[in-house]
Amino acid sequence: MNDHRIIDAMSDTDQDLLRAKINGETARFQWKELQRFFAAGTVIAVGTGLDLVEVAMSIANDDKDAVARWMGEGRLGKVSDEQAGAWLDADMALWTVVVKPWILVQQDKAH
Repeated sequence: MNDHRIIDAMSDTDQDLLRAKINGETARFQWKELQRFFAAGTVIAVGTGLDLVEVAMSIANDDKDAVARWMGEGRLGKVSDEQAGAWLDADMALWTVVVKPWILVQQDKAH
């Protein structure tokens, strides 16, 4: 039983390290700087009601249930042509984080 606790504690530590790494890698980028990735189909929009770091954690951990739920709710998905055009027209800066092969982007809640 003690072995399971050690493994669980290591797992929690690993998750904390992953969360810190992802959080440290978030950055703001202008949409125009991300267009080539959009054209390649690798940009995922994260709804403003979701936590960008938590979504990135779920993707990194291959949490298919959470990802499928958010996609089903329309809160996570590939950026549409219409959204890309609106962000370009507005010269929008977005919060971003990379979870290979994806680039996750999120608008500020104020927009």
